[in-house]
Amino acid sequence: MKRIFLNKLFLVFSSALLFIYGVIYACGGGYDYDFIGYNSNFTPETFTEESYTPLFLSGDVFYEIGFVSNYNSRFNDNIAKDWKEYLKQKADTATINFFLLDKSKKEIVQDESFVSKSEFDLDQLHLFYTSKKKNETSEKWSKKINLKDKEIKNFLEFMYLAKRIESSSVGNYEYWSYEPAEANLFSDWKWIGEIEKNYTDTKDSFLKNRYWFQTMKAYFYSDNNKKAIDFFNKTEASVPKNTLYYRALAYVAGVQYKVKNYAQSNYLYAQVFDKCPQMRVVAAYNFHPQEEKDWNESLQLAKNNQEKAALWAVQGYYKNETEAIEKIFGLDPKSEHLNYLLTRLVNKQEDKINNSFQKDTEPDAKAKSQTVAENKAYNKSKVDKIAFDLVTKITASGNTNKPYLWDTALGYLQTLNGDFSKAENSFEKAEKSMPKTELANNQLRLLRFVNNMSKITKLTDKNVNSILKDLNWLYQELPKEYRGTEFRYQNASQWSKTYLSRLYKEQSNPVMAELFGETNSYYWGNGNSFYDNEKNLLAMKTFLAKPNKTEIEQTGFGIYGLKLKDINNFQAVKATYQNKISDAITFIKEADSVQYMNFLGNPFNGNIKDCHDCDHTAYQKKKYSQLDFLQTIQLMQDKIAKNEDTYTNSLLLGNAFYNITHFGNGRTFYEINIVGYGSSPYSFRDSMKKMITNCSLPKMYYQKALEAATTKEQKAKCIYLLAKCERNEYYNKKYNSLNNWWEVEDNKINFLAWSGFKTLKNEYSDTKYYKEVLAECGYFNTYVNK
Repeated sequence: MKRIFLNKLFLVFSSALLFIYGVIYACGGGYDYDFIGYNSNFTPETFTEESYTPLFLSGDVFYEIGFVSNYNSRFNDNIAKDWKEYLKQKADTATINFFLLDKSKKEIVQDESFVSKSEFDLDQLHLFYTSKKKNETSEKWSKKINLKDKEIKNFLEFMYLAKRIESSSVGNYEYWSYEPAEANLFSDWKWIGEIEKNYTDTKDSFLKNRYWFQTMKAYFYSDNNKKAIDFFNKTEASVPKNTLYYRALAYVAGVQYKVKNYAQSNYLYAQVFDKCPQMRVVAAYNFHPQEEKDWNESLQLAKNNQEKAALWAVQGYYKNETEAIEKIFGLDPKSEHLNYLLTRLVNKQEDKINNSFQKDTEPDAKAKSQTVAENKAYNKSKVDKIAFDLVTKITASGNTNKPYLWDTALGYLQTLNGDFSKAENSFEKAEKSMPKTELANNQLRLLRFVNNMSKITKLTDKNVNSILKDLNWLYQELPKEYRGTEFRYQNASQWSKTYLSRLYKEQSNPVMAELFGETNSYYWGNGNSFYDNEKNLLAMKTFLAKPNKTEIEQTGFGIYGLKLKDINNFQAVKATYQNKISDAITFIKEADSVQYMNFLGNPFNGNIKDCHDCDHTAYQKKKYSQLDFLQTIQLMQDKIAKNEDTYTNSLLLGNAFYNITHFGNGRTFYEINIVGYGSSPYSFRDSMKKMITNCSLPKMYYQKALEAATTKEQKAKCIYLLAKCERNEYYNKKYNSLNNWWEVEDNKINFLAWSGFKTLKNEYSDTKYYKEVLAECGYFNTYVNK
């Protein structure tokens, strides 16, 4: 499996680290699905510094980003900024980026002669400096920058040397695969020596720092990368502890990793994780989760509590957040790493919660609903007592760097544990010290709402009024403000609807239960079974037409996906299948059928093959709406009642009722919200599946046509169309009792010699229509030729 991974970007100072040897050891918790904000009420971004974001709980390798993908470009902006400051405006940004990032020279000068790559230009400019002779490249560049300026020369000569290791240091990450990537080794020791010599000889502190890092980099990518460790140990005391230092330290960790010295490697990666936020994800990615023996070796290498805390901060990402939090708090209670680990602990706790209000059942068994009381008891049983007690203890100490985070997290856990009064006290405490940002305010409001809603066990006017404002905030306001997961309100929104629906159901109010629960789920194909009950249907119509709704009724009405017209349309469809055409016309007029899709094929055509796609692409003189269709049916039925052209009208009516079954070309007639959607009958609930696969009406009209037929051609056609209905009845009995395709057993019988086939062969083989059927119907052809 391969796919494009990232663009080729040159970065002189890239830190590819162990991606060249890379193997993914864990997925930040090992979940086999994406844990995104839609499953959570607790938004980690509210409380943590941005560099921790990829480390939030996720089913992917890293939250939001998936894989680490910017090895070659991670420090581009910082590097360009540093050189710009060094050059003191002696070169513009475009020029600096050209030599750093190898962008097209057309971005620098609108001149067709500027088309070469930076490597070539650097070679020619180096020749200019060493030979002191002008060349074509130096002549061009001298019009752009002062090549004789000391800082310009230093920059270009540095780039000339640095680019020599590009072929090894810049990984070819155009593709990724599950196989470890092979490392490109740099074996030109002359260049390595030249770079190190520049480090030794250079007095300029800015250049010295960068030549030092380039020397480290060259050794790391060399065919003897252990020299990187030797060089680092020999020089690191004199190097400022800046980003370049920690990038180099990661190189040392990478060498240790390659030789499987995981204790030393992890110790060093933990320091990078702790001190260099930009490399936090890379350090975590290359960290090797250890068993107890190796892990103790890493801890023994730590020189102080902060270094031990850093080790636990990364180990906790892979292993156990609760243990890591406890250890770090004992070592360094003000550690910022505690914050991201706490968010993982809370999000992982949320993952155990049942928001569906469905009981666990055996595979393939029908889901059973939980009562509100059962759901509360279940969720409380899932609260991790060890984690809960630890968060309680640390929060009580007030000794973290963000006490409001701990108060907020504890309040939420107390809500899940059923301690609603304690939760409110925690939220009040958090509010006093929480930053007054929009996200923080929203987060606290959301968790308070969840707590307040969770208190309710029976709906009253008083407690309903207490949540109305927050319900409208959740359902109407927040969707306009937030489109993604930057604030996690979606779970609370859906949970509150289900919660209210359960409460209304328990209080015998089916209409309000439906408004908030929407008896699922036409979005997935099987429609809405609430309307199979006529009493429910009429009660909902009465409610929807009600002029003076209460506030909570208005809230439910506003979020409900169905309108009065949808119910009228459903009634029209049902009446049609019952052959109550006058009723169907009345309902369809009330539904305003203009808003529904026209038939895609001619519903009055009857073809030998059932091919609705073919019928949809065929020429149609008239496009039928639902109302047109029903009025035409009524007209034909009236003519039959008067004995006017009984054969033709009966045949066309047979076609019409056949085409609105699942087998015909008019599925759009019934594919509405309440009936459902699907290319297979198994997509529909049982009541609708029976309705759309029943061919009794077309069979009745084809029989009428047969009785009125006057020619053999007419009779042959009726016989075959009746055979199609026989075929459908056979398959309905064979398959419609099953729940899905996977239950179908292959009995090697594809079709039977239905009576219509026998009659057509024995009595009508001399007709033109017989020959057409023989040519188009594979089943009939097989039967005839056996």
